[in-house]
Amino acid sequence: MVLIQVRDLLAFPAGDNATDTEIGGIHFNLTTLNFWNYTYYTNNTLSNGSYCFLVDQPYTPPALLLNGTFLNSTSCYLATEPIGNRARAGIGFAVAFALSLIFVLVNLKKHGQLHLPPEKRFVPIGRRWQWYWAIFVCATALIGLFTGIDVDRYRVVQLPLVLNVFFWFLMQMGVMALVWESVRHWGSWMERQYIDPNPFVLRENDKRGMFEFWLPLFFYFWLWLNFFLIVPRNWGKIELQRSPDQMVEFAQPAATDGRFKAAVFCLLVCWFTTMVSLWHSIRHYEPRNRGFFNRIIGFLGYMPFRFVLMVPLSLAVVGYQGLCAWDFTASPLKADTDLLAMYLGGYAPTLLILIVNIVAGFMRPNEDRELIRQRRERGAAIDNDLGIVRKPAWWRRANGDMPSENMRDRIMRNVREVGGGRPTARHIERLAEQRAADLESGETNRSTFIEMNDMHRTNSTRSTATNRTGTNPPPYTSYGGRSDARRSERTMEMAAGLLFPGSNASSTGNVNNVGASVERGRENHPPRRPGTSERSSSTVSGISTTSPPQQIKSMLDI
Repeated sequence: MVLIQVRDLLAFPAGDNATDTEIGGIHFNLTTLNFWNYTYYTNNTLSNGSYCFLVDQPYTPPALLLNGTFLNSTSCYLATEPIGNRARAGIGFAVAFALSLIFVLVNLKKHGQLHLPPEKRFVPIGRRWQWYWAIFVCATALIGLFTGIDVDRYRVVQLPLVLNVFFWFLMQMGVMALVWESVRHWGSWMERQYIDPNPFVLRENDKRGMFEFWLPLFFYFWLWLNFFLIVPRNWGKIELQRSPDQMVEFAQPAATDGRFKAAVFCLLVCWFTTMVSLWHSIRHYEPRNRGFFNRIIGFLGYMPFRFVLMVPLSLAVVGYQGLCAWDFTASPLKADTDLLAMYLGGYAPTLLILIVNIVAGFMRPNEDRELIRQRRERGAAIDNDLGIVRKPAWWRRANGDMPSENMRDRIMRNVREVGGGRPTARHIERLAEQRAADLESGETNRSTFIEMNDMHRTNSTRSTATNRTGTNPPPYTSYGGRSDARRSERTMEMAAGLLFPGSNASSTGNVNNVGASVERGRENHPPRRPGTSERSSSTVSGISTTSPPQQIKSMLDI
């Protein structure tokens, strides 16, 4: 089936008289047609440069008015024809790209999921970019192929052809970015494995790191240059393929101009940049070989198998775009182009690159899980070298060494112990009030709350003094004022009394005993350690010189 009907001028068919013509079984006034500059074409259309109508059955207008208006007419710019071979092949490729999109999303979920804390040096989006570009490729391919269905259905070439080739060019850019991100991320993954045992073995700001920083910017510069050379243009000339003369005069020069040729050069630079990135990763993160031929063999040997397929296919993408820039007959910009060349060179390499990347994604593990496995293996090797035999995980459960509470219960227990709000002060106040109430009622012993109370040393002077006093700490009265500093001071005093009961009494007794030996001229001075928490104004400093030296009986008294 012919994809489009190239039209040419025809004379109006003869009618009943000199001012009559019969088209599609309907008689029209020939004088009116000539007055409004209507022309009859071989593809059964009438056009005057402004309007175009179908005149074959069943689209023949029933009447023509004197003002040049056709009644019940059908425009030429409607999809009225059945689908052709271009549309059928496009539907098949669209189904394949739709299935690929599903598997791309599955791989994005698998490889984009994090199982380790994110690192600043290796951001999570780096491993996802290749799948993002794969989604972009599938989306542009689907839009372009489905809009390409109407290329066959239009009697006169119109907007569907432009949409088809527009998204085809976007798909070409996306698949080049997909290959680039696959190669770049493979190098990043090799670097991550290389520095995981020792993060300081490679610096980030060295020559290697700066090269890896600037290389993606260089690649995307040429890719975006390819985009700006192709996309922003007057696409209306591509539609002018309604006659052989029109195609040669307008469409072919527009489809093979210098901008399309320069865009192919930009895409070729992108391909070479991808190869340089691949060479750089193998050079720095794989063992080096000596000799020119050995390095070539090592380069091919260390290269992942998926790149052995994807790199030549990406070069085929560049090659076909270059062919279209010089040969209009094989270009998808031509309405009745060679379909075999169009789909094998324009869509098949892109689809194969997607399939290879999807299969490789299913075969590769998640990078975080793989890194965890490598760390476990390194730990086992180190333990083996040191002679350490670690028990299996089920050993503690079998021997009852596992704690009865989980991590959540432990955290909640710690929170309950600390308390909320003003955590320390409020909780100490609550414990002090509870202790004072228990001591007054005589229901509990002091040792129930503070385990260190009953522990004393018989040879210790302080412990002896504490045992001699034997007094309980005074009941706690909470501070009712508004001063937070005073409340905190009162709380700390009470906490000291709870932790060291009897210390206030013993210290008071010692001060009183020492004060009795002070000369009488100073009897009116206040005691050195007042009973309250107020600051003392005493300047007495002779106690340490007039009192007898302390007799040390045990090293515990120091």
